[in-house]
Amino acid sequence: MFVDTSHLPPKLGNTVHSDPNISSSHIDDDADNNNSNYNARHSSFSAYEANRLSGEGSPMMMSPWNQGSPWSKFDEGNNSQNNNIPQINGLIGSLVREEGHIYSLATKNDLLYTGSDSKNIRVWKNLKEFAAFKSNSGLVKAIIISGEKIFTGHQDGKVRVWKIQTKNPGTYKRAGTLPSFFDIFKASIKPSNYVEVKRNRSGLWIKHVDAISCLSMDQTRGLLYSASWDRTFKVWNVDNSKCIESVKAHDDAVNSVVTSVEGIVYTGSADGTVKVWQRENSGKHPKHVFVQTLLNQECAVTALVVSKSGSVVYCGSSDGVVNFWEREKQLSHGGVLKGHKLAILCLAAAGNLVLSGSADKTICVWRRDNKSIHTLLSVLTGHNGPVKCLAVEEDKESTQTDQKWVVYSGSLDKSVKVWSVSEKAPMMMHNNMNADNNVSWDSAKY
Repeated sequence: MFVDTSHLPPKLGNTVHSDPNISSSHIDDDADNNNSNYNARHSSFSAYEANRLSGEGSPMMMSPWNQGSPWSKFDEGNNSQNNNIPQINGLIGSLVREEGHIYSLATKNDLLYTGSDSKNIRVWKNLKEFAAFKSNSGLVKAIIISGEKIFTGHQDGKVRVWKIQTKNPGTYKRAGTLPSFFDIFKASIKPSNYVEVKRNRSGLWIKHVDAISCLSMDQTRGLLYSASWDRTFKVWNVDNSKCIESVKAHDDAVNSVVTSVEGIVYTGSADGTVKVWQRENSGKHPKHVFVQTLLNQECAVTALVVSKSGSVVYCGSSDGVVNFWEREKQLSHGGVLKGHKLAILCLAAAGNLVLSGSADKTICVWRRDNKSIHTLLSVLTGHNGPVKCLAVEEDKESTQTDQKWVVYSGSLDKSVKVWSVSEKAPMMMHNNMNADNNVSWDSAKY
């Protein structure tokens, strides 16, 4: 269902309010941000528990957002106060299908893929439902597209592979599971393939033993990366669907993995660290070597994103802060962006823009200039639940002098909102944010 709101002016400059329905001690709706509640501290909850299976005691099951949402379309009345404000960044419309919280998004060639806890992957075209396919188990926590294949990561620890049928573009066929049943059977014969995966428990190194939190693709090398609550990330050869490496990366759940240029990989974890890994291609299969730790803090790291050129890496945390580092300066710390009151749940980068989605139900749009000074252009509001995922594609009206983007935001209010965002948008003039919203390194040292 598409709820058209194109006749409404967008909302900018609104005060960000915390949700009265979520207590300060309530566990985050998704344990991707395990160890994080919606305030700015490290909670005692951990997604990595020796006696807990992926589906047991999931914070999603206990979330107030799982009790049904009265929201069905955008609140038209809330926009009256902004009618006289000239806007560029704003809401185009909403995609609503009351079947589950939206946990993952991906977009390619005018198609939008949405994953939810209903186990369905839905495909949208021109803001209308185009197709759908369903997995047998495991809510859809990550989606990534490579050529004619779609990879989905699930709560049950598996990566599923789907192929677009060339004769019928609206049909998707299951092409396999990573790892395959045959690979599991073959590996299980050799005792050396078993490693300790939890306290007093062993398992095959090619299998994730807890929920998959994130997927990333190195398109040039044909490598798929999967991060998991089991504290590892694994590397897969896309051509033959084989797991070629498993890296014990962190001391708690790995919430994010992103690939960058020249074989660099970044991981972020609920243990509060961001780590840098370098892929080395000597030998039969590439190996990843630990390089350095960029961040070590009390708050859980919840999201990572790298600019397309690989020059800047951004990290979102459960304290609502975005840190960034600049590769041209030997990954020195560039500063912090403060625009949210609650945990950062997702990040996206496009052109000179970086977008952050939060448990406070808003999306901050930041523009970076050539001196790495970030300006807060907009605070996009309209969701009735935490913003869990973001996807961006270039607007067809985009030009070299005015880059425009279509931004999709998925929420635990069971909706996807579609936004038009321009890099030429004027800076916010009326807001109640901190002065640190426009941040350079000089003003953000600590």
